[in-house]
Amino acid sequence: MEQEILIIGSYVQDLTWNTPNFPAAGETVIGTFQTGPGGKGSNQAIAAGRAGARILYAGAVGPDTFATAAREFYESEGFSCQLIEKPGHTSGTAAILVDEEGQNQIIVALGANGVLAPEDVAEETVTAAKILVCQLEANLEATSHFLKIAHDAGVTTILNPAPMRPDFDPAILEHVDILAPNETEFASIIEALELGDSSKDPLEYTGDELDALRQKLGLGTLLITLGGRGSLVCEDGVFETVSILEGITAVDTTGAGDAFVGGFAAGLLRFNGDTVKAAQFGNAVAGLSVTKPGTAPSMPRLEEVEAVLLKGH
Repeated sequence: MEQEILIIGSYVQDLTWNTPNFPAAGETVIGTFQTGPGGKGSNQAIAAGRAGARILYAGAVGPDTFATAAREFYESEGFSCQLIEKPGHTSGTAAILVDEEGQNQIIVALGANGVLAPEDVAEETVTAAKILVCQLEANLEATSHFLKIAHDAGVTTILNPAPMRPDFDPAILEHVDILAPNETEFASIIEALELGDSSKDPLEYTGDELDALRQKLGLGTLLITLGGRGSLVCEDGVFETVSILEGITAVDTTGAGDAFVGGFAAGLLRFNGDTVKAAQFGNAVAGLSVTKPGTAPSMPRLEEVEAVLLKGH
């Protein structure tokens, strides 16, 4: 059975420390430790797969124990993955600090993700998907290549421009149908392209103003995530703010953005391209993910998402 959603991007082994408070410069604090699968690409793949979509994840890893753990995790989930080993490189790693309020601080070493190459994923694999999801946590040349192939073939392309990087080339947007930045990433793109006041709150834009920006960026859909304020959908004839789940107690916010993007992609298929309903679905996936520790392991399953949406949250 062919995949519906192809996610190409980073695999990162998460090394997570929980502590009551973040240490100040020069300070040592006591905490607890856990490790598990992560990386924006992989997290989004797991989120989409658990939310009911048929997925294929593709990414670069090193010939190490972290890659072995990644394969075992995907096998246990029953999801397809294509892990490309890069000799001489380690798998990506992330040092994650989480405080008692569920907030996080993260340092990522890209490792093998930085040398993902255009030839690592076959063109027929890319063009066979209905949706391609990419991020900026892997080699940007390869990412742009995959987006172009998909876009030219009529595959719906989604770019989550995270983490925003100094070597980001806005020309990549030519191959993007749906751009899904958070507020900071959106501001960085506006500033890089000199399209206006980058300090302006996305919710301060009128529908016409944001739609004009969307068109200047050459996008079909602009989807801005706003943290606790939900998400903002802007496309031709649509300008709508989508609320987050209510009554959620955050345990760990790490990976919430990835949960949203993966959930949104799955929702886009589920609701036949209705971006507002897909965003509501993505918000539900993200909201549930923060109630559990970890990144990929915290992604909710379809029955959980359906249950909270049925309640009208």
